[in-house]
Amino acid sequence: MKSQVHTMRPTRVKKGSVKKRQSAAATHVAIIGAGRGGTALLEIFASDPLVEIVGIAEVNPKAPGLTLARRLKVPVICDYRKLLALEQVDLIIDVTGDSAVGMVLQDFHRMGVAVIGGASAKFMWQLIEARIRATAEIEKTLNKYQSLYRLYVKEAGAAVTEERTRIACEIHDGLVQNLAGMNFKLDLCQELVRKKPKTCQTTLREAKAQLKLAIQEARQVIFNLRPLHYDRLDLIPALTNYLRSYETQYHIKTEFAVSGDETTLFPRTKIFLFRIVQEALSNVQKHAKADRVAVQLAIGREVLTVTITDNGIGFDVEAVSRDPEKWDHFGVRGIVERARLVGGEARIESKRGRGTKVVIKVPLGKKEVEPNGTD
Repeated sequence: MKSQVHTMRPTRVKKGSVKKRQSAAATHVAIIGAGRGGTALLEIFASDPLVEIVGIAEVNPKAPGLTLARRLKVPVICDYRKLLALEQVDLIIDVTGDSAVGMVLQDFHRMGVAVIGGASAKFMWQLIEARIRATAEIEKTLNKYQSLYRLYVKEAGAAVTEERTRIACEIHDGLVQNLAGMNFKLDLCQELVRKKPKTCQTTLREAKAQLKLAIQEARQVIFNLRPLHYDRLDLIPALTNYLRSYETQYHIKTEFAVSGDETTLFPRTKIFLFRIVQEALSNVQKHAKADRVAVQLAIGREVLTVTITDNGIGFDVEAVSRDPEKWDHFGVRGIVERARLVGGEARIESKRGRGTKVVIKVPLGKKEVEPNGTD
């Protein structure tokens, strides 16, 4: 009997995945039952440096905890009485729910060995199981937010580069060209001022008009750099001004309809929504060949909806979605990813010859709907 007991000593379990220092302070635990309760105990005790699992007893070869026990190199036996005979055991936990086992344990008395069974053991492993589930849920949520944060950082970096490129193009194609043209006209005026004064006056008027246009271009660039009104993050006035400027610059008729209260929105949500509308309108100007575009902003209690509709040439959404280059070229990716970064989603509806509709839906959290914490 002693030789059998000797094989169950934890000193024989040194090279397993449960790597702990053997110490006098460690509590040596024996588990009876490898069902849900035994599995929960194995999971929680395996990572505890102050607990050494000296063995687990189970008669059912298909019990869920046996696979984990073998992976942890915990000795497995069929007869739970052998656990009672171990020399080095401080705590025996019975999670079988078997009344016969419970009666045997009631009659078991040994100095320095505690026994937990019945309702107490069940309550304990249920608490442990709940803790494991909660930990797993926390890890899952944490991983989700870490992934979202990485996406946010990636999107933010890409957005900075994209914005710099766009501003550089705006300055080069608009402001710089107008200034260059004005410089040419002023040079011409210098030559004509004495020889052909009337022609010089006409050229000066043209240069003055071009200068006004250059000033407008410069204001547009500045506005795009800081689109939201001052530091108050007023979304509706910012969109109103942007649409007015957009209509003047690109000769595309704009309509803007609003419902709801924007003060319930987070500043971050407002910024991303402005950028989404800006991106969608830029796509209309570049690709749609439209002469009219409508923007609708509806701020509800639970969902915010932005709809941008144009009467342009439209495109095949399914074909574009299969081609990453076209997906980027039409600016769809930027809209979809920005919507994701505020927890929303973007839907693109379009057919050739029938215009395009972009719908962004963003669920509003409790803090956004009730900023003062009142019902």
